[in-house]
This record gives sequence, C-alpha cells and structure tokens, in this order.
Amino acid sequence: MNTEYNQRSGFGYFFYGLELAFAPRIRRFIILPLLANLLLVGGALYYLFSHLNGWIDNWVGQLPEFLSWLSYLLWPLLALTIIATFSYFFSTLANFIAAPFNGLLAEKVEEALTGQKVNDEGIAAVLKDVPRVLAREWRKLLYVLPKVIGLFILLLIPALGQTLGPVLWFIFTAWMLAIQYCDYPFDNHKVPFNDMRNTLKQNQAKAYTFGAVVSIFTSIPILNLFVMPIAVCGATAMWVNEFKR
Repeated sequence: MNTEYNQRSGFGYFFYGLELAFAPRIRRFIILPLLANLLLVGGALYYLFSHLNGWIDNWVGQLPEFLSWLSYLLWPLLALTIIATFSYFFSTLANFIAAPFNGLLAEKVEEALTGQKVNDEGIAAVLKDVPRVLAREWRKLLYVLPKVIGLFILLLIPALGQTLGPVLWFIFTAWMLAIQYCDYPFDNHKVPFNDMRNTLKQNQAKAYTFGAVVSIFTSIPILNLFVMPIAVCGATAMWVNEFKR
C-alpha cells in the first residue's frame, strides 16, 4: 500500500477511510466492528423509524400558537436531531463493545500506511489489553455525558431549545465523533485522553469536518451501518499524517 499521500481535509480523510477499509490487507479486520454496528445500529434505527413521525408531531404540537409557522422549519431539524441522537447513542454503544476490535483495526491500518509495527506482541497482547481499552471507553463516556444532559435539557425548552438545540447538537456530535474515532490510534500509542483531546483542539478544522461527515453518514439509513470501520480507518490515516509526529 502506498504510504505517501498528501494532507487532506477532514472530509477527505473520511473518504480515504472508505478506500482503506476495503484494501486487501485491511478488509478482514473490519468484519467484527461491522457486525457490531449492523446488529446494534440496525436494530435501533428500525425501532426509530417506526415511531419518528409521532414523536416529532407531538414535539412540534407543543409550540405556542404564534410560533406555529415554525413547524415547517422545525420538522426536518427535529428529524435530523432525533436520528443523529439515536445513531450517536447506539453507535457509541457499538463502539464500546467493538473497542478492542476497532483498536486492532486502527493498528493494522497504521502498519499498512507506515510499514512499521505498532504492537510486536501479537493477538495475546491485544486480548490482555481489553480491560484498559474498555476503561478508556468509559473515560470518553464520562466526558460526553454531562454535555449530552445539558443539550437534552436545552431541547426541552419550548421555541428556544427547539430552534437552537438541533444546531448545537450537530456541532457537538461532530466533535464527539472526532474524539471517538481519533482516539483509537492515539490509544494504541498510550497517549493520555486529555492529550489526545488537546491535540484535536489545536486542529479543530480537521476534527470538526471529519466528525461532521461521520455524523451525516451516521444519520443516513443503510449507509450508517458501514460507518464505524470506515471512520476508524479515516481517523487512523489522519493520525499518521497529521498527529503522530
């Protein structure tokens, strides 16, 4: 695999991740992350689309009479917010379950791009490292939870929350998805969580655009079932080219 490539935008790294995910040396490592995503996100979205219309009609119906004209604008915004929320929650759950396999996938992508071994200790070391990897996932969850609660409370505020909330939720989701997927290659090198987060803050344009395109594809039925391994591959390419040194 060619290890020389130009710097990309955050969007570009996602689509490069698509190319990497199906490369001959990589595709066998995407099977388990893909299976976790198919089962959890697929089941969640089936339930969501069975109830989406009723939820949104009930929410919009709570607007004051003088703001009823906003319903035409709010319906698509609320639909996107609910889909993104469901997708993010169940993607997070799928990522938690698949974290050791996502870490292994990130390791193999980095090795393919650099030609250098990331872990010389084999699959036994990967299995031994599972408790630490899952603890790292809990660390990410503790970071995101207070912000999710705050945004959820905002969404419950009539008019203000229903107009401003979806926009803030999309921005927040983009940031959290960047953290979620970029963390796998950082963690493979035992970079502390706060150091990883600060590194992304110093490269916010790439982090937010990468997270935004992941968020968009996570909200699209069928396509969202394949996002996880593609995002891991794209984030690992970003690590190699932008952050590793």
